Amino acid sequence: MTSQEFREKAITLIDDLKAVCASYGLGNDGNEFKIITQVFLYKFLNDKFAHEVKRIEPKIAKAKSWEDELRKMPADDYEMLLLQLGASTARLKPEHFLSSLWGKQNDENFSALLDATLLDIAKLNTDIFSVKTNDGQMIILFDPVTQFVASKRDEFARAIINKLIPFSFERIFAEKFDFYATLFEYLIKDYNKDGGGKYAEYYTPHAVAKIMAACLVPKPVKNVTCYDPAAGSGTLLMNLAHAIGEDRCTLYTQDVSQKSSSLLRLNLILNGLVHSIPHVIQGNTILEPYHKEGSGLRRFDYIVSNPPFKLDFSDFRDQLDTKANKQRFFTGIPKVPNKDKDKMAIYLLFIQHIIASLSKKGKAAIVVPTGFITAQSGIEKGIREHLVENKMLAGVVSMPSNIFATTGTNVSILFLDATNQGDVILIDASNLGEKVKEGKNQKTLLSAADEEQIIRVFNAKEAVEDFSVVVSYADIAAKNSSLSAGQYFEVKVEHVEMTPEEFDKRLSDHQAKLKELFKDSRDLESKITTQLGKLNYE
Repeated sequence: MTSQEFREKAITLIDDLKAVCASYGLGNDGNEFKIITQVFLYKFLNDKFAHEVKRIEPKIAKAKSWEDELRKMPADDYEMLLLQLGASTARLKPEHFLSSLWGKQNDENFSALLDATLLDIAKLNTDIFSVKTNDGQMIILFDPVTQFVASKRDEFARAIINKLIPFSFERIFAEKFDFYATLFEYLIKDYNKDGGGKYAEYYTPHAVAKIMAACLVPKPVKNVTCYDPAAGSGTLLMNLAHAIGEDRCTLYTQDVSQKSSSLLRLNLILNGLVHSIPHVIQGNTILEPYHKEGSGLRRFDYIVSNPPFKLDFSDFRDQLDTKANKQRFFTGIPKVPNKDKDKMAIYLLFIQHIIASLSKKGKAAIVVPTGFITAQSGIEKGIREHLVENKMLAGVVSMPSNIFATTGTNVSILFLDATNQGDVILIDASNLGEKVKEGKNQKTLLSAADEEQIIRVFNAKEAVEDFSVVVSYADIAAKNSSLSAGQYFEVKVEHVEMTPEEFDKRLSDHQAKLKELFKDSRDLESKITTQLGKLNYE
């Protein structure tokens, strides 16, 4: 099965599952989202298990029914087979097989059987697949899925299981394909469009994620640690891991949202990064950072992040303003405004946290509002001055407007490099891309050529007219630490040779044009005054 065929089948499966949910009153709400992702994962784990046991035991691969062959296996032999499975494969008992459930769908209380099966799989695989919270509690792999249905739960469970039977993912496990991207993107467009909350507000487009990863890892590396303190569903980390190699990196994350952490776990499973699940933490990174070494923060080789830009953190703002946090928040903590608390610039705390979490040879890429790179005062300027003084900048890429379909904020990517003592590359990519309509929103899509241009120019530190400029730390300091490429471009003055007569003629034409414009404006003003007079009279 090719990637495109998988994509089409995955979309069909999602549509079918959504249709079932809608039929039972769960259309377009958070419970539907949870059901679809968990049922999809159950299907995926079944097919992955089948793929792995067939690879280990040729007899099973040749059998007419691999499930029946395993059911006949003596208990000790079955346990030995499970021990041979890789860490990324869930351990399943014969009663957990999708075919076992399908064969019992006419049993009484079938919905309870489905829920019990999912919970049993979760408990059996707790050590491998559970996400931790700040205080050490375990969030297991599955929840009961039929609890969200008010009536006819057995019929709902049967309908769900029957949608999982028609095709298998077995043939595509060896391919490099971002399975989860299809599921996430296809789901999120409907939930965001239909008012499903702010969940997708900071979802990072794959073009941005690809550029960040390719600019961070231009050469092969191995045995490195990667971190995202506001990981969401993990789009940035997946791209970074693909650029490095899934077997050559370990991922560490934290995110305040339990929903995001569960989705990230699914992403790690689908992308062959199960070994990183123990480092997925659900909790408040700013208030209680989890990943530490001794009394300080753990330092990472690579950090990527698209943190929330504005968020009300007034409830715990004063808890951050302590002596212990002075080093982490070295330029300060935004004050609580009298109005619009939801516009507190929490991203400034994330940037400072990332700087404090970077190893001595570390690199980072952070999505920031473009206003950050030119702000003339405050915490923004203080952070930029720190980066210049400590020589830990790699560059900045200012992206086109509407690169995020769900927010109109212009964004730039801030690249850090703790080892860069040389020049800094600044890129203005704001004119790239094609404007398209996506629902009610306008979005800018970068072509593959656009992406490659940004990556090539950045990694080569190449100056391109009206696109990129290479500057020194001294140059940046002299410009108030501005990181906007446009402020360093040469100002061009067009020189045109002309005779005195030609100059007089051009000046006369301009004066005539101005008189005409003034006359038009007076005529328009007179018409408006007349119309207003009539309205007042009436």
